[in-house]
Amino acid sequence: MRAVIIGGGISGLSAAYYLHRELSRSALDIEVVLIEKGKRFGGCIVTEKADGFIIEGGPDCFLSEKPWAIQLCEDLGLGDRLLCTNEENRRVFILSGGKLHDLPEGFMLMIPTSFTPFLKSSLISLPGKFRMAMDLFLPRKRSAKEESLAQFVRRRLGTEALEKIAEPLVAGIHAGTPETMSLMSTFPRFLQLEEEYRSLIRGMLARRRMAREFAQRRSGPKRTMFMTLLDGMMELTDALKARLDGRSLLSDKKVIRINRPRNNASLNNFTYEVHCEGGETLGADCVILATPVTVTAELLQALDWTLSEVLFSISSVSTATISLVYRQAEIHHPLDGFGFVIPRAEKRKIMASTWTSVKFSHRSPPDSFLLRAFVGGAQNEDLLEMDDDVIINMVRKELKDIMGITADPILTRLYRWDKSMPQYRLGHAEILSRLEERLLRHPGLYLTGCAYRGIGISDCIHDGKLTAEKALRFLKKYGNRI
Repeated sequence: MRAVIIGGGISGLSAAYYLHRELSRSALDIEVVLIEKGKRFGGCIVTEKADGFIIEGGPDCFLSEKPWAIQLCEDLGLGDRLLCTNEENRRVFILSGGKLHDLPEGFMLMIPTSFTPFLKSSLISLPGKFRMAMDLFLPRKRSAKEESLAQFVRRRLGTEALEKIAEPLVAGIHAGTPETMSLMSTFPRFLQLEEEYRSLIRGMLARRRMAREFAQRRSGPKRTMFMTLLDGMMELTDALKARLDGRSLLSDKKVIRINRPRNNASLNNFTYEVHCEGGETLGADCVILATPVTVTAELLQALDWTLSEVLFSISSVSTATISLVYRQAEIHHPLDGFGFVIPRAEKRKIMASTWTSVKFSHRSPPDSFLLRAFVGGAQNEDLLEMDDDVIINMVRKELKDIMGITADPILTRLYRWDKSMPQYRLGHAEILSRLEERLLRHPGLYLTGCAYRGIGISDCIHDGKLTAEKALRFLKKYGNRI
């Protein structure tokens, strides 16, 4: 028996690791093969070390409140490699009126939980503050109709909170627009807060108290909201790869089609054929697709056109990260935070900037400063059609206008991520239901990745694990029949 996993990003690596781990504890003789079209494994997780700098091309951290990434790091023996953020500078700024304003202390995403910093904030107008405070008195939503994130925030906190806080913060996470984003699929916690506490502010205050009590009871090392690894996020994907049988890792091999066996005696005992570029075909009893959703849709066209069409209905946008290194002495900004995000109303060409040297230690020599900017997303995807040099110069101009940086960078890196950010639009939950229903026609076929049930690193690890468990149950059942 053979299980084939297609796609060597964090989701595919996690699925392969958990499937391999559980199979090693059973008596089943099942081969696990992981196929990656590129020369390396890791997908959008890529860490470059250059001249004493640790540069992340994709994600630079994961959320600690979702436990699956930390748990996997500990399982892999990386627990002592986990790195917290520098909490003494954990401020986040929002560009408004051309100036950087503090996101007031105590804000949990878009919800204020500390009233004095909120009242003193220069970011929100006095009428806007009163409108946000009305959340304390507004009733629960009575309709069961699905809301967009924009509809929800306007209803609970007002338009100013949406435009100045919620929209730029979530754009930095999802690279999407609140008007089309499904609240239920992107931030279900807000729905739960409203249902349980009626008020988002009351609910977040209660959750904050519970989190503090849990932290006081919890033993073990310190954890911050955002965590990474000492030598960068590729430590995680490299450790996953090292735990797998090297003979089962096939890189630089592009899958072009999946279908049922037809008149191929050598594959008739398998349920699926996995066709690779160059004519090679692998038989499989179980297939896990951990590829970007548009790639998954293309691979399944020959097997099930309807399933493919449902997958094509999940859209994705392209983004890019641009890292720049400066001499510390040539930057005259105080650099007293993790970075900033930008509302659409500011009409800027970058979405946000992370001040990497402030956010994490061990990322740059002390006499230099590393930051990175984000371009593209649903609002400015067309900017990625420009050449690398044009984009870098555009980012430099934006940073000059916003931060006053006039110096020439001593190092630059640009990473493009084509259609890598899926959009959970209104109706996303219905799409997932249709996918699950259609997959029932294809026992042993599974989908995992950031296009379905969460886009974060921890979400992808968790979904990869759950998918591996489903595949294992199928393989055990299937194995008992043959």
